[in-house]
Amino acid sequence: MKREKTPQYSIVVPIHNEEESIIPLFAKIVEMMEAQDGDFEIVFVDDASADDSPVLLEQIATLDSRVLVVQLRRPFGQSVALAAGFDYARGEITISLDSNFLHEPADLLLLIEKIHQGYDLVSGWRKQRADRFSLRRFPAAIANWAMRVLSGIPLHDFGMTFKACRRETIRNVNSYGELHRFLPALAGLQGARLTEIPLQGVAGNAKRSPERWNRTFRAFVDLLTARFLLRHFIRPLRFFGTLSLTCFAVAFGTVAYLVYEKLEGHTIFPEHGLLSVIAGVAVLAGIQFLSTGLMGELVTRVHSQGEQRRLYSVSRVISRSRKAGIV
Repeated sequence: MKREKTPQYSIVVPIHNEEESIIPLFAKIVEMMEAQDGDFEIVFVDDASADDSPVLLEQIATLDSRVLVVQLRRPFGQSVALAAGFDYARGEITISLDSNFLHEPADLLLLIEKIHQGYDLVSGWRKQRADRFSLRRFPAAIANWAMRVLSGIPLHDFGMTFKACRRETIRNVNSYGELHRFLPALAGLQGARLTEIPLQGVAGNAKRSPERWNRTFRAFVDLLTARFLLRHFIRPLRFFGTLSLTCFAVAFGTVAYLVYEKLEGHTIFPEHGLLSVIAGVAVLAGIQFLSTGLMGELVTRVHSQGEQRRLYSVSRVISRSRKAGIV
C-alpha cells in the first residue's frame, strides 16, 4: 500500500459565508505557495455556511488534490473551526489565515522565513491598523495589554489569525480546546520560541463598538482560564490548597487573638463580634477551597484516563487525495 506523502506546509482557513471571496482567496494562496519550496495542502473548514460557500469549496476540492474541505455540522465559531483545521492538517508547518486574507505575499514569505530560522511560532502584528480607534483599536489595545500582563509574553497582537507554527507546537496546546485564539500565549507559557512580524497589508474590519467590547471581555476571561489551566491543570489542589491554607491561617490567627483577649478579661461580644464572624467565614472558605481542590484532583484523574472529546462535529470531509471521513 502506497503511503501518502506528508506536505511541508498546511494552510488552514476557516470559512463562514464567504462565497464571494473563496475563489480569489484560493487563487492567491496557490500563487503564493507555489512560489515556495516544499509541498503544501490547503485545509478549508466550512463552519456551516448558509450561502454557496460549501458548493464552491466542494468544487475546488474536486479539482485540486491539495485541497481538503472539512464541513462542520453547525456554526461553532472561528476558534473551534481553527481547532478542527489543526486536527486535520498534516504539514510540518501550519499557517492559519483569515478568509478575507488581504495581506501582501511578502508577509507570508516572512512568516515562513522566521519559522525556518528556528522559531516555533510566528505571529502577525497589525502595527498600522486602518480601523476606527473607538470601534476596534482601543478595545484591542486593552485586550492585548491584559494578555501581555497575564501571560508574560511580549507580543503586541494576540488576536491575529495570521500565524505560522510547527506541528508539535500546536499539538502541545490542543488539549485546551477552543482557546486556540491564545495560541501564542499558550505556546509561550510552555516554552516555545515566539516572534512576531509587522504586516504590510492590513485591512480594517469595523464592527459595532458594543460587540467589540464584548469580545474583549470574553477574551480576557478566556485568558484567565488559559493561565489557570497552564499552571494548575495537572495539580489543581496546589492552587486551591494554597487558598485553603491561607483561609485557615487567617481563622487560626483570629481565634488565637480572641482567646488572648478572653484570657485578659476582655469581652468577646459585642466588642470583637466582627472578628468572630471573620474567623467563621475564613473556616468555611478554607473548607470550600479544600473541597474544590480535591474535586479538581478527581476530575483531572478521570480526564487523564479518558479520551479527549472534540469540541466540534464534522458532517463531511471532501478530498481527492485523502479518504473522506473523520480522522
